[in-house]
Amino acid sequence: MNTLALSPRGLLARHTPLSHRSSFSPRSALAFPQPPPLAAAPAAALCAALGTAFTAVLRRVLQPPRMELRIDVNQPDDSIEAELDTLHGRLHRPGDALHACTRLPDLLPGLVFHHREADGEHYVYVEDVAHGRLAGYTVFNRLIEVDRRTDRHVRSPHSKYAPAYQGRGIASAVYAWALGRGLCLVSGARQSAGAHALWHALARRHPLRWVALRAKRMHDLGASVPSAQASELDTRMILLGHGWSAARLRSLDLLHPAAEAANEKMRRRA
Repeated sequence: MNTLALSPRGLLARHTPLSHRSSFSPRSALAFPQPPPLAAAPAAALCAALGTAFTAVLRRVLQPPRMELRIDVNQPDDSIEAELDTLHGRLHRPGDALHACTRLPDLLPGLVFHHREADGEHYVYVEDVAHGRLAGYTVFNRLIEVDRRTDRHVRSPHSKYAPAYQGRGIASAVYAWALGRGLCLVSGARQSAGAHALWHALARRHPLRWVALRAKRMHDLGASVPSAQASELDTRMILLGHGWSAARLRSLDLLHPAAEAANEKMRRRA
């Protein structure tokens, strides 16, 4: 979800001065006789009109509008069900990586929680054994936006659950399990409406702050931010895991002052 750093004005400004036309190869189209130019006034008006239209198109393509709080992740139910069916088959296929999962304590009655770790990322698959299906899963991904020291303590969770199992507190139980292990959870660049509500529900039991991820660091933005700032792609929420506080993060040089984030933003613009 990165935006290309390309200026429409820069594209429009690229032209070749008459003084350099002689440097074109004889095979270049510009080396051949060209049609006579239009009258000066109509040509200027036409260029201005084309330039305005072209710039508008580039702005739409290169700088898509950011949605409020970036809550725009909604995957079709059929796609989720198909993926869960495939994963459930792998979970019970000898020799498959998912078959080697370890079983977690029962976080909720009637469900079995399977866990595996790969390259520092945690996968929790939730199985409804009575109905012979996978209810869903949660992945705790590493963040490429932070440095190695911060990477040891933070993960970004992403969940997919079948519609029949949504709203039953399953993802909340899995997130609470990770927080209880001492992981700090950082929200992704985009969220579904359900995920956004889940984060605020967990904030009743775990400290929640806002951070800016810039220059491979987390910068503290406080317990709340204005909606305009919340809509920025590098603004995220962080839930503090067991044993963590904002003061401890600062003491270990894992959470930096907001002023540094503002300075980094100014440097980018420059």
